[in-house]
Amino acid sequence: MSAARDPRPLTGEPLALDLLNTRWNREGVTQDLLAEVDGLAVWLAANGLDGRFTADATTLRHTLRARDALKRAVDGPLAEGAPAVDAVLDHGRIRATLGAEGPGERAEFADDAWGPGWLAARNYLELLATAPDRIRGCAHASCVLHFFDTSRNGTRRWCSMAACGNRAKASRHYARSKDA
Repeated sequence: MSAARDPRPLTGEPLALDLLNTRWNREGVTQDLLAEVDGLAVWLAANGLDGRFTADATTLRHTLRARDALKRAVDGPLAEGAPAVDAVLDHGRIRATLGAEGPGERAEFADDAWGPGWLAARNYLELLATAPDRIRGCAHASCVLHFFDTSRNGTRRWCSMAACGNRAKASRHYARSKDA
């Protein structure tokens, strides 16, 4: 797998959801970008993290742990997933800084291998603080993708209208024509 090609059907979501979207279904078969270190390199590059973090077995292991923690928090009761996310967050911290541009923040890690997963977990906290009701899973029954609903009225239901939304509309049309 080349670091230049990202095979996922949905990219560009906030970091936490983009990490969840490293697992998707294609024709009923689960695909996993993070099944190998090469896939981690693709994900790091897609999120501009490849210059800061190394795609190796340790980083992959920690990133998978963060993905599992986020999945538990996003797809289940927050109270049940929170301890797993907190366990990931225990591996880093935000350091307040003052630079020529003024006050700032910098993430620090005791072990940089936790960096990508930690940043994704931290991003999830930011999404929860911003608009927790806009964190969604695709409404299509066979889709496992997640998105942050940025629609004006907050009613987006599909990861992609062209893919899952169209399949749902076609399915409803078929059901109506079959009944007629």
